Amino acid sequence: MNTPRLLITLGDVAGIGPEIVAKAWPALRSEGVAPIVVGDPFWMEYALKLIGSPLRVEPLKQITTWDFDASIVPCLIGSDQNLRSMTPGHVTAEGGRAAYDFLCTAIDLTMARQADGIVTAPLHKEGLRAAGLKYPGHTEILAERTGTKSFAMLLWGDGLAVAHVTLHMALRDVFQHLTPTTVLDKIRLLDGILPRLLERRPRIGVAALNPHASDGGLFGDEEKTIIAPAVEMAIAEGIEASGPWPSDTLFVRAHQGEFDGIVAMYHDQGHIAMKLRSGKRAVNISAGLPIVRTSVAHGTAYDIAGRGIAEEGSLIAAVRVAAQLVRNQG
Repeated sequence: MNTPRLLITLGDVAGIGPEIVAKAWPALRSEGVAPIVVGDPFWMEYALKLIGSPLRVEPLKQITTWDFDASIVPCLIGSDQNLRSMTPGHVTAEGGRAAYDFLCTAIDLTMARQADGIVTAPLHKEGLRAAGLKYPGHTEILAERTGTKSFAMLLWGDGLAVAHVTLHMALRDVFQHLTPTTVLDKIRLLDGILPRLLERRPRIGVAALNPHASDGGLFGDEEKTIIAPAVEMAIAEGIEASGPWPSDTLFVRAHQGEFDGIVAMYHDQGHIAMKLRSGKRAVNISAGLPIVRTSVAHGTAYDIAGRGIAEEGSLIAAVRVAAQLVRNQG
């Protein structure tokens, strides 16, 4: 796959999605990919004018070609929502529904092999809720739409990936979602996707849940009863895994090159360390799906939307990683 065909969704147009796509577009064309935006042409034009870009938008009702002039941003109309009255930085039901529609349009086209992968700009969870859509984020929509039961959200940056056993839920709910099966599932998913990024088998470290890995049971027994059995099963399957390790030392060891992948037990355990480590170079990857999907590792940034100051680095990195995953599919 010399020229991966990638669909770039605008996400919530009241956020920074349109402007980071506008800023990144010249660089995307130089990444050896064929990109098409899935979104709203009005907001794509707005973003190009916002940053003073000379590029022009070509609205599309369907994809008939991937060969566009470098001066054009092709934008497939991905929703029938009327978004012209929206204001940057404000939650609306229309914006939430449109972001969902953009994603579903991209998923369906990719599942139908009219595209090779999807790169998503951020959506807003309150916007989804305002539209009556009870999804906590992109990952769950992707899993449902593709019929995927076993999936994980990864953060990837600077040669290290982190998979999360639990994602968008209250900390009080994390404990009831941790089992040897759910931990093992994420170890397997990480072991399955990392060879496409590393071009070799990965070394995986599994994080403890409690401080100091519970210090022999002083602070809980989840390490002994849940996490260690999952690691043992993974090793029995031939996966190079170890743990549970205290997360404060595990991330230091990984940063020093001892591990290629980490399985974190909950959202912030993985996100904080990875964003400190890789910052705007971090990329969100959906593992376990039948299609390639990557994303920026940041949110809609309503507080700066419409000012033209959002940075596009994570989007460019996400496109680069998506292209690599497409080219290294089995």
